[in-house]
Amino acid sequence: MMNYEETVQYIYNRMPLFQMVGKSGYKEGLEGMIALDDYLNHPHHSFKSIHIGGTNGKGSCSHTIASFLQEHGYKVGLFTSPHLKDFRERIRVNGEMIPKDYVKNFIEKHQPFIERICPSFFEVTFAMAMDYFREEKVDYAVLEVGLGGRLDSTNIIQPIVSVITNISLDHQNILGDTELDIAREKAGIIKAHTPVIIGEAQGEIKELFRKKAEAVNAPIRFAEQIEAKKLKEEEIDGTPCQIFQIGDSIVSTPLLGDYQIKNMTTCRMTIETISIVEKFFLSETELQRGFQNVIRNTHLLGRWQILNKKPYTVCDTGHNVGGITYVAKQLQNIPHDNIRIVFGMVGDKDVSHVLELLPKDAIYYFTRASIKRAMEEDKLQAIAETKGLHGNCYHTVQEALEAAKKDASPNDIIYIGGSTYVVAEIL
Repeated sequence: MMNYEETVQYIYNRMPLFQMVGKSGYKEGLEGMIALDDYLNHPHHSFKSIHIGGTNGKGSCSHTIASFLQEHGYKVGLFTSPHLKDFRERIRVNGEMIPKDYVKNFIEKHQPFIERICPSFFEVTFAMAMDYFREEKVDYAVLEVGLGGRLDSTNIIQPIVSVITNISLDHQNILGDTELDIAREKAGIIKAHTPVIIGEAQGEIKELFRKKAEAVNAPIRFAEQIEAKKLKEEEIDGTPCQIFQIGDSIVSTPLLGDYQIKNMTTCRMTIETISIVEKFFLSETELQRGFQNVIRNTHLLGRWQILNKKPYTVCDTGHNVGGITYVAKQLQNIPHDNIRIVFGMVGDKDVSHVLELLPKDAIYYFTRASIKRAMEEDKLQAIAETKGLHGNCYHTVQEALEAAKKDASPNDIIYIGGSTYVVAEIL
């Protein structure tokens, strides 16, 4: 009989984690997930779901939409990935992580079947989440797509609303070489007669989503139809917040980062659509509390998270062209003497294009997270040098951060990012 720690180690060893090993941990197709779902007697039929895909912003949107539903008094399951510190972050009910005993007992009970069909890490984790949400009798579950959409394990569900936040280059070795290829995969979560919200899409991609929705009679709405602007930043009860005007509402969110205005507009349209589909009235007070209390309600980490004020030290899980575009712009807009960047990436990302987006006048501390997929710090440094980015190498994230702290003056910025796993190691 395994304890919790041994159980998690068993999951990692038996079913290699995509985040750790890359493509070899990805299992294409829904056959394994359908087999698990049949075996567990379709737990996802026990509650209503909101399905959230896209390249960037899935996590922020999933957590915020869950927060709205919690503020309305519902019991809400939340399934997200990857985790930063604890495996159990992936599966929450009203913000509380799945108990260790549930994880242990689920694997122990179903181990013979798991070993017979050899599912992926993600398939087992999603099956566990669905089983737990049924056990907990949640009213709604907010389910974040793992990778892509069409063939993602989560795509066995029939949601009440689907969301696609945006499209950017990421996972090209699996999803396709162009944004249009990637959009086709993400469009796979658009279901017949099910409303779909598109956070951000232009040109051919917007038309692709529109045509797919029309083909399956899915009502489609684009979040850009709502006028939105940032008004200011201020502290509310000691917490730094952004204040937005979204449509007729003035709302505040502790999720920082300039990119959040698009995510929050997408969330506003989504919760509006859910309230129409489900025929409940969402008051302005509940709407505002949903935005304001997202971290308190769901315990989201790593989105433009400020770790220190002097020097201004921030981490962000943005790790692809779309995410880093916003990060680089925001770094330049913060008053500073020097920008010091603790940076590591995984080797199967579009490393070259990401590095081209970063400020050339920053001081770099190249490093690597302690996972197999991480690019060696000296290799990352060599590519960065060709892009005009200069700095030293450090074998661990902690060593890089300590060096940046030692070098920094109070008016400097220290930014930690490039990979979710780099951020995970300093939180």
